[in-house]
Amino acid sequence: MSTGDKIDNKAEELKGKAKEGLGRATDDQGLEAEGKTDQAKGNLKQAGEKIKDVFKK
Repeated sequence: MSTGDKIDNKAEELKGKAKEGLGRATDDQGLEAEGKTDQAKGNLKQAGEKIKDVFKK
């Protein structure tokens, strides 16, 4: 996995955590759900990159 991809995926995950926290604090269910979705996307992308790395070896 390239370093740039790792950083991008982690940033998306952290952005999602922030949105989720803000959504909880403001009782905004839509923002909270969006944050959870962003976290899931980041995690899924990281998993995909790890799979690619396994097949490169």
